[in-house]
Amino acid sequence: MIYADKNLARKLERAEARANASCVEARARLFPESGAEWTEVGGAYAMFDGSAESPLTQTFGLGVFDEITEAEIERIEAFFRQRGAPVFHEICPLAGVPLLTLLSERGYRPIELSNVLYRPVEQEKSFDPLAANQQIKTRVVEAGETELWARTAADGWASEGQELAEFVFQIGRVNATADGGFPFLAEIEGRPISAGMLFIHEDVALLAGASTVPEARRQGAQNALLEARLRFAARERGCTTAMMVALPGSQSQRNAEKNGFRVAYTRTKWQLDS
Repeated sequence: MIYADKNLARKLERAEARANASCVEARARLFPESGAEWTEVGGAYAMFDGSAESPLTQTFGLGVFDEITEAEIERIEAFFRQRGAPVFHEICPLAGVPLLTLLSERGYRPIELSNVLYRPVEQEKSFDPLAANQQIKTRVVEAGETELWARTAADGWASEGQELAEFVFQIGRVNATADGGFPFLAEIEGRPISAGMLFIHEDVALLAGASTVPEARRQGAQNALLEARLRFAARERGCTTAMMVALPGSQSQRNAEKNGFRVAYTRTKWQLDS
């Protein structure tokens, strides 16, 4: 039994922070002129992903590992200020009320909520191939296929607007090269129809970035990708816990709960008013 306590929160928060730090490192490697970098302050990872618009330009794990004082907050704010970026913090409720009070006193306000979900994964679990769409095949992308993966992921967002799809493509082609990351594709007769990302840190598998092209939806691609990533994480990398993040009450959360995930806690994203 895995309990949703502070020990679990530390595992999950560090896994996501480490995955995102790897993406920042990938951007710095591919685009050194971007100025992408990250630093650790009081156990939290503060990240600048080369632009103020990147969803990775923020902190993860603030207050979960160490007690945070004004001195640490000021160091973090200086990190973002020097790079012309706004200051955002993803705050786990297990960081405690004193941190929320400190943020409020410094002019922060809550702007977003997200649920962190988790489930155990077992190496010996029997995956039933008959429960899946037999036409769908899944695999980890090979070297030289990062742009194919990124384009498939972006096409899954095309119905939300071309600007968003292009944004997803540009981020995806970087993140697909990150250390500890395994980009997965789902295909029908060799044609990519869905993309999903798997990051592994220690024994935690982070599932992220799943999308399906509009014309191939409701055929089981998302379930196939979910099962493939869980199987790979358990059997090939020895993971014991899987996690994912979803908007409260969203379809993504419902899909996760149908597949055995439980809500560990609800995070609040805080922004410093300029």
